[in-house]
Amino acid sequence: MGHKLLSLAWVFVLLSLLAVGGGTAVLPEMQHMTVHQFHWVTDQQFRDIYSLGQVAPGPNMLMVMVIGYRIAGVAGAAVVTFAFFLPDCLLTLYANRMWRRYQDSPWRQAVQRSMAPIAIGLMLSGTFAIARLSIHNAVSFAIAAASLGILMWRRINPVILIAVGGTIYLIFKSGILA
Repeated sequence: MGHKLLSLAWVFVLLSLLAVGGGTAVLPEMQHMTVHQFHWVTDQQFRDIYSLGQVAPGPNMLMVMVIGYRIAGVAGAAVVTFAFFLPDCLLTLYANRMWRRYQDSPWRQAVQRSMAPIAIGLMLSGTFAIARLSIHNAVSFAIAAASLGILMWRRINPVILIAVGGTIYLIFKSGILA
């Protein structure tokens, strides 16, 4: 059990430090490490945990607690929570102090301009990784495409899309309209 907790801590500290642009940026690596490298969860379980994180109130990256719990119970959830959130918080605190100190420096502006495309690329990679896990038939593709189209066309509460999309998928899965 101790070795597993150390492995959990190491993996999630690493993921924390790679989370440039938010938690979505590390989803491909998190999925690779937890599913393929360490075999702690399956693709299906990872997708379900991610989905739970999206619909639960609060930050969606609290999903890491569920992964930790799934792997090593309450101790795993605690280790993963601290390992994922504490290093990033400390790094952000230190970077913010440095940011203020060098606010007129030309390197600060260069770093700031270079981070936006990196963060966007990492977030798109995370979105693609989740899409590969979640879109597995024509119905799920149609729901994803319609949701994207609606969100680009109108400002609508995503909870509505989640409820409608989930209902549509359940109807097709149950065979009512098949």
